[in-house]
Amino acid sequence: MVAQMLGLAFLYLTTSVDITHAVDIKHNGEVVYQNTSVFGVLGRAVILECGPSVPDMYIWGFTRPGTEAMRVVVYNLGKGPKIQKLAKTLGQLSTISNSAALNIDRLPLAAHGLFTCQALYDLEDAEPVLYFYYVQLVVRVPVSKPHLLVSDASPVEGSTMWMRCSLDNGTGPIQYVWQHETRQGNVTTFARGDGNLINITDVSRNHSGWYRCVASNTVNRETSNRLWLDTIFGPDVPEINVTPYSITERGYSALERETVSLLCQAQSNPASQYVWYYNNTQVNSGPHYTITKVLRMHTGDYACLAQNTYLNTRSKKTISLTVYYPPDGSPSCSVEPALNHSSLRLLCSWPGGFPAPSLQWTGALVHAQEDDADKGQQSNPVTSAAMLLPSGGLTSNNSLFTCAGSHRALKQPAECSTRTYIPPAEPVCFAYVTHKEYLMLSCSWDGGAPKALVWWEGPGGLSKGGEENSNILVLRYGTARNGKPYTCHAKHPLLVRPKTCNLTLEAPVLFTQRRVVSVYEGSDVQLTCSLRANYLPSNEITWFNNQGVNIRDTSKYRLLRTSAWANLTVRDTDEAQDSGEYRCTTHNAVGGTDINVTLVVKRYPMPPNATLIRVVYNSQQRNEVELEWRVENEELGEWTGFVLEHRWVSERPGRRDSRNESEGQGEERISPPAWNHIFVQDPNVRIHIVGRLTPTVKYQFRIRPVNHRTIGHPSAAKTPAEPRSNLYPAVIGAAIGGMLFAAILTVLLLIFIIRNRNSNPRLHDMLFGSQFSQSRENINFPEDDVHGSNGEQIGESSSPGKTHFQSTIGPSILPRAASPFTSPPSVTPSAPPLEDDNEPVNVTITVQTTGS
Repeated sequence: MVAQMLGLAFLYLTTSVDITHAVDIKHNGEVVYQNTSVFGVLGRAVILECGPSVPDMYIWGFTRPGTEAMRVVVYNLGKGPKIQKLAKTLGQLSTISNSAALNIDRLPLAAHGLFTCQALYDLEDAEPVLYFYYVQLVVRVPVSKPHLLVSDASPVEGSTMWMRCSLDNGTGPIQYVWQHETRQGNVTTFARGDGNLINITDVSRNHSGWYRCVASNTVNRETSNRLWLDTIFGPDVPEINVTPYSITERGYSALERETVSLLCQAQSNPASQYVWYYNNTQVNSGPHYTITKVLRMHTGDYACLAQNTYLNTRSKKTISLTVYYPPDGSPSCSVEPALNHSSLRLLCSWPGGFPAPSLQWTGALVHAQEDDADKGQQSNPVTSAAMLLPSGGLTSNNSLFTCAGSHRALKQPAECSTRTYIPPAEPVCFAYVTHKEYLMLSCSWDGGAPKALVWWEGPGGLSKGGEENSNILVLRYGTARNGKPYTCHAKHPLLVRPKTCNLTLEAPVLFTQRRVVSVYEGSDVQLTCSLRANYLPSNEITWFNNQGVNIRDTSKYRLLRTSAWANLTVRDTDEAQDSGEYRCTTHNAVGGTDINVTLVVKRYPMPPNATLIRVVYNSQQRNEVELEWRVENEELGEWTGFVLEHRWVSERPGRRDSRNESEGQGEERISPPAWNHIFVQDPNVRIHIVGRLTPTVKYQFRIRPVNHRTIGHPSAAKTPAEPRSNLYPAVIGAAIGGMLFAAILTVLLLIFIIRNRNSNPRLHDMLFGSQFSQSRENINFPEDDVHGSNGEQIGESSSPGKTHFQSTIGPSILPRAASPFTSPPSVTPSAPPLEDDNEPVNVTITVQTTGS
């Protein structure tokens, strides 16, 4: 140990033992003392230094303020730092590697005090040095969020109040800043200092707004939440705004029937309550008072009373309103005929208003009595509201006249204009019928100012008095004269002579595109019928068929009609039914007419003849027949298809089987035989198969060519031929197959008997014989004996010990092998043969098959 080498005595104590301030040094080394101060912030980290370099040994101690005892916190005697339990109360204390400095995280208030570091440095070239580092740690507390308190949040204007900025924590000295934020968002500082209380005398409405205080120390700066200060005041003298704004000597003025809006505003907090008075009578409450349509009776004094219900204070202001009313709208101008539509009168009127308005005509005015002819048209003011213009066509077409009206209630005069002109078009005449009772002759001359005078004159002194713009002459249906003109007269004041319009009534005239229409039968044809001109409106056009019957829309006929034409379509025409005369007719109030159209329905040419060249059954079932035919002289004729016909002739007796019994019942009932038809629509087909026939019935077939609806002559009837027989190859094949099957079964049976001769010796001996003699075989029944007459030959071979067996078996005596699905026949067991079981046996089988 370095301390032992130096002879230095240290008093080391545990964390619970105090360390004295005395320093006992047993050598002549130097002791150095250093004092420092460190400022730390509550909850943050701080580092306490112990010399500029790492000592050989060091001890950290802590002395609380107000005490003298020093407690060991950390020491290092050369074997690493040792942190004592006391360190837990001073925060999260740790040592910094390669250093004697202390690091304190999350600094608590308990760490406020004196930290002492005793450091020993063992110098190689000098005496050891002992350092005492006194570190005074000052823990400063940040200011907390301040709380703003006021004596009165709603002070009355002119009163006194105070504000206090309260803090929960914070190390002094603390500075306070007072801020004011207006309603518009402007922030100003109105006071600052180290006091947390401020007094406001003579509170005014300008003090209303948001207030906050800002507290700060050497550590941080915090701002309080905003506090709203609402100053109570008012009401002030009201201000009254009148819309629309119009000032007169007596006050405000308004025009009758306008909307007048009165707005009363008085500064007050809380907001004022308003009451309106008209001539000292309450008429409304609230800041707005609107008169939607002001009348002359609304003239008078209007007062606004403002009240502050919180302070129970009030103020009042009165204005005078005068209503002026001009005539409604604007002047009305018109021009009318005068002196039996030979002259013009100008009229201008503007009723109402106070006082009465002033009216004056201007424009192209000609006064024959006052003006010379050479003055022509000029603009002269006329004070009269009515003006009579001279006759004789002196006023030009499309002349404009203006009437100007003025009134003291109007800023600008009001005007109206009228124009006199001749109707742009000519008079129009036309006729129409109502309910087949009356014929209406209408004449109109639309447009123009003023309107023209219209009247009728007809044949035989018929007339109708004049009416403006239009006139209708009513005649009974059928009384109009054919070809006689009816004249309409139209007169306008700007014209010297009237205009006319003639209407000549005529009976309708029909025409058609073709008087004779030819068509092939089976197709649709259209017959046309139209009016030759736009006559007096007629009844609808009517068609009659070749039988004289009125035609309606049916499946046979289709009608398309308008007021000027009617087309008839005849569907699916037939020569006998549809050929003939068709009549189209119509009539109007003057007369009627009709027109005939001849419809000629033609038949298609006769198609060329067809001949059946092959009629044969295509199977032994006899239920289908294949037909083949040809057409004679194909290049000389036309055809669109064929009709195949067949009929039942007779039934072959004894040939009906159960399978076709149901199919033949329908044929038996046919009496007398009738031809059945099958249509072939493809003209290029030459072969067809007729199916679903009764096999036991005899049929006849024939063919007819078809050209649209024209059916040609039938061909000669033919009976189907039997199909060619193909049974011989089938019989030969079946016989060969049967022989091969029988041979295979026989070989398999013999092999089975040979291999199982011990279990069935009698059967074996019966087929192959005994080795020694026939007398040794056990014959239980007479039928078991084999005779040579059955075609079976038995003999012994020349070789000893061997037997040769040869059998010729015909079809009638061929042994029948046992079926694998039936039990084998019972065989009486016999004595086993004396010879060896493995002795070979030669077997020869000859099979003869006969067939036709």
